Amino acid sequence: MSENKKKFTKTNVKNNSGKKPAKKANDNAKSKTQSAKKYNKATDKHQPPKGNKQATSSKPAVPLKVISLGGLEEIGKNLTVFECGEDIILIDCGMSFPDEEMPGIDLVIPDFTYLIKNANKIKGLFVTHGHEDHIGAIPYLLNQISIPVYGTKLTIGLIAGKLKEHGLSDKMLKERSPGDVIKAGCFSVEFIHVNHSIPDAVGMAIRCPAGLFVHTGDFKVDMTPIDGDVIDLARFAELGDEGVTALFMDSTNAERPGYTQTERVVGNTFSGIFARSVGKRIIVATFSSNIHRIQQVINEAAKYGRKVAVSGRSMENTVSVAAELGYLNVPEGILIGLDAIRKFDADKTVIITTGSQGEPMSALHRMAFSDHRKVSVGADDVIIISANPIPGNEKLVSKVINELLKLGAEVVFEKMYDVHVSGHACAEELKLIMGLTKPKFFMPLHGEYRHLYSSAKLAQGMGMESKNIMIGQLGDVVEFTANSMKTVASVQAGKLLVDGLGVGDVGNIVLRDRKHLSQDGLMVVVVSMDKEYGTIISGPDIISRGFVYVREAEGLMDEARQAVLEALQECEAKGVTSWNYIKG
Repeated sequence: MSENKKKFTKTNVKNNSGKKPAKKANDNAKSKTQSAKKYNKATDKHQPPKGNKQATSSKPAVPLKVISLGGLEEIGKNLTVFECGEDIILIDCGMSFPDEEMPGIDLVIPDFTYLIKNANKIKGLFVTHGHEDHIGAIPYLLNQISIPVYGTKLTIGLIAGKLKEHGLSDKMLKERSPGDVIKAGCFSVEFIHVNHSIPDAVGMAIRCPAGLFVHTGDFKVDMTPIDGDVIDLARFAELGDEGVTALFMDSTNAERPGYTQTERVVGNTFSGIFARSVGKRIIVATFSSNIHRIQQVINEAAKYGRKVAVSGRSMENTVSVAAELGYLNVPEGILIGLDAIRKFDADKTVIITTGSQGEPMSALHRMAFSDHRKVSVGADDVIIISANPIPGNEKLVSKVINELLKLGAEVVFEKMYDVHVSGHACAEELKLIMGLTKPKFFMPLHGEYRHLYSSAKLAQGMGMESKNIMIGQLGDVVEFTANSMKTVASVQAGKLLVDGLGVGDVGNIVLRDRKHLSQDGLMVVVVSMDKEYGTIISGPDIISRGFVYVREAEGLMDEARQAVLEALQECEAKGVTSWNYIKG
């Protein structure tokens, strides 16, 4: 990457690394973070070092190498590698959805080449939360290499369900809680509770010989979360006093000023919509993993005496796991099967469905195009699309909204009402975490280049020197010591395309051919020839698909058939019997 991409206008910044921990302001702050100081589990008895000081040995500390195999200059596919000496740990392993340039592709996962080559060094995979862009590629990785996977209760439950679908064992899954510290080679990893649009999300404090490093994971600062468990800002502040070498931070909403709204705003909007939707069925489309959103829909349904049905495989799986683990409070008898909705009046039912991103195979998309086997949409339906379109999905979402409106349904979406709030921190929240952790170096993660750039500008505005800010690229090997940060090499990184059961067997050439076929159609010449003499036995016949409507272009097809026949006769006259030559 060129210098102007990585450097920003220099300003003075005070180096806070190496400070002694500040005294607690009161007993409440002490009790808030004491779980991070005590380690009762037999496998996790690692005492974090005091301060961020280098060892007194004359040998320099082993540097830390950080490699992003996903999540830079893109939304999704998050995977970050931390390598120190002969030890490697991984943070997240997610997938992303295909774009319009990938016809026929089901999903996109990171390139695991570097990890497979260094499989013997990997001590564990640490997962920040249970969204698909952070766990979706785990089955594909575990199918290649066997490593322990650490996460919180809900995250592990969701991963276990995915492994079962892929026929893989869940024995490598290790459940941990915020405040726990896990030893992994020369690394120790501490889980720190954060707020996000899914429960049980964590950031991480990573300690190794090179220093103390903080990875926020996806987060927001919500002072009134649905589950009542506020982000542990006190712990981030303590880490800042201890001395943070580098901060790796979520940048998805870095362009947005101010603060992200609390999830309870959506609950208030739902209340109003439910109150006025007399005599109508309500259908809510949202992310299957947004358990707080699902909980609020269930709460409103219970309040108005409605039954709740769930549509979409991923939604059904998530609701089942979350309810079983206690993350969803579902009143007895309120959930019904999708087949049972016909037994109730329209104003006595609510359907929670997938498809908020307009995905062609999703339940809402099938409803919109009257292709759903169990749900028919009409004038008696109020449909709430409770999500923002992911960049690139705007046209798909708009298409679904248009089709639903044509069917006579009332459609409510984010631009009309507060039916969605983000799970990612806006600018002021990002600055708050920077101010609490006081890192010497900063590397933004999770976002397109414009998001990473905005995040870097925020750091500069906080007084950080431009030389201490790095916008990386996929595959860059960024080396950290106590006093330096630099790109030293690069490794293979990119995308693996999953098409049905095939992983990585569809490449650029196949995609190019698919695009040509989608744009130009297909013509096939069928002819039987004598192998020895090259004479024509039957044909030629021409098969056309997606090129022209044959019944209205018989003259054109006859001319094409005559052109093929003349070419074959010319070969026969010359005595050419080479199949490759004839085909050409």
